[in-house]
Amino acid sequence: MKKWLRNWRLVSLVSAMALLLAGCGKPFLSTLQPAGEVADMQYNLMLLSTAIMVIVIAVVTIIFLYVVTRFRRRKGEENKIPKQVEGSHTLEIIWTVIPIILLIILAVPTVLYTFELADVKPMNKKERDVVVVNVRANLYWWEFEYPDYGIITSQDLVVPTDERVYFNLKASDVKHSFWIPAVGGKMDTNTDNTNQFFLTFDEKRAEEAGRLFYGKCAELCGPSHALMDFKVKALPRAEFDQWVEKMKNAKPVASTDPVVQRGEEIFNKSCIGCHAVTPIDGRPEQARLAPNLGNFADRSRIAGILEHNEENLKAWLKDPEKIKPGNKMTDTYPALSDEELEALTKYLMTLSVE
Repeated sequence: MKKWLRNWRLVSLVSAMALLLAGCGKPFLSTLQPAGEVADMQYNLMLLSTAIMVIVIAVVTIIFLYVVTRFRRRKGEENKIPKQVEGSHTLEIIWTVIPIILLIILAVPTVLYTFELADVKPMNKKERDVVVVNVRANLYWWEFEYPDYGIITSQDLVVPTDERVYFNLKASDVKHSFWIPAVGGKMDTNTDNTNQFFLTFDEKRAEEAGRLFYGKCAELCGPSHALMDFKVKALPRAEFDQWVEKMKNAKPVASTDPVVQRGEEIFNKSCIGCHAVTPIDGRPEQARLAPNLGNFADRSRIAGILEHNEENLKAWLKDPEKIKPGNKMTDTYPALSDEELEALTKYLMTLSVE
């Protein structure tokens, strides 16, 4: 009795925790708060499959309780045998047909959605009028190229709302997986082929999420896999077009601040070989070894995970291995003094298109 009571308490505790934690989602991250066309489709399939499972469990439970109650052993009827239904064609047809019907109910929308979500023909037209983004996954950062606009950025993906945005997904080193939980399911980025799909960012729900969604790598790719994050800025089309124009016309601005000038000297000596400082980068994909910093000062995070401020930038520059183990930036430049860190930080914070 005590063991049964203890197990019941444990089950009750776990159930209560599951119910409580189910309400902890945020609109910028949770798959249970869909924020676009693709997410809505996938969420509907989740609801449908869950409803089918709940109905099956409920029916089986009711039948079980009925049988246990109706045919329990009673005093004086120990030798009574209930009516046997073995070989009943009617029952066999019922418990064969019902699962088939349930599978059909689930299969029809699944197949329809699968074909609809696989339709990427608009992005492959010679003269296209849709936004296409080439996503390149690297250890442990993301590059976003807008081929029709001739601009490149990193870590912060900027997209228009209320229209389909198409993606070419590829990896430069190992397999990764591109995932924006609130907006759509994940898709792998491979080194030997390009995957294509589209996502839609709903304007109203983007505004509710603060116009910033969280993206992640969903494929175990190394020691900093859990830190391979990126952010998505969802803007109305007019604001997106303004951002594109700013990126296309961005040019480094010469500073009169001697500290910033010193930082630029350090950057040109130690960093320019890997990092570009203009959003228009004419180098081939293979030569782009590190994140494009053309709009670094406008980004929401440092290294994809740290709050964007000077202290965190200094910490990252001083010891990137401590923040993201296994990254490719570690030991690629000489150790920086406090004065050099201050100067380089000041310079990087001037790289803005706003």
